[in-house]
Amino acid sequence: QVQLVESGGGLVQAGGSLRLSCAFSGGTFSLFGMAWFRQAPEKKREFVAAITRQGASTYYSDSVKGRFTVSRDNAENTVFLQMNTLKPEDTAIYYCAAKWTIGSYDVKEQYRYWGQGTQVTVSS
Repeated sequence: QVQLVESGGGLVQAGGSLRLSCAFSGGTFSLFGMAWFRQAPEKKREFVAAITRQGASTYYSDSVKGRFTVSRDNAENTVFLQMNTLKPEDTAIYYCAAKWTIGSYDVKEQYRYWGQGTQVTVSS
């Protein structure tokens, strides 16, 4: 059974940086497309960034493009989200997700496996 465990969240001031990690186990990591979603209080879960199986392509929401970078290390079964120039509106629980289906990377229903989430709080 695939398991995803996020880490790296925390409290940071606006303008600061954080790097999230997601450790994958229970399957062949290189067969899965990976993504990060986030959910703020009383808001729907939204797409943040995604990366294809071999890392050849990446996708970003407009709200994070140019500030966040998604990457993966298939040898270490880990996906990362480097978050720079953080803003208070980036405050949310960040979830790692995995999918093997062909389809849009920004649609949460495409993802079968989810981590438990890690809290990111950006103070103004």
